[in-house]
Amino acid sequence: MQAAQVRPVRATAIPSLTDALRTMEALLLGGGQRTARRNAWTAVLEDRRRAKDRVEAQHVLEAAADRAP
Repeated sequence: MQAAQVRPVRATAIPSLTDALRTMEALLLGGGQRTARRNAWTAVLEDRRRAKDRVEAQHVLEAAADRAP
């Protein structure tokens, strides 16, 4: 009886959801619109970061005010 021949399994690259969405975006939108959307999203993320920083600064100031005699 012959030993079973083992074949190596090939991994095929499965695109992520992000890759699929970017591909669709590239097909549907022109370069200028795509850039504008990415810039807008970057601005949203930066606004969120600044809001978080403001809240943290407010907590620090309130804590310092509570400690002052």
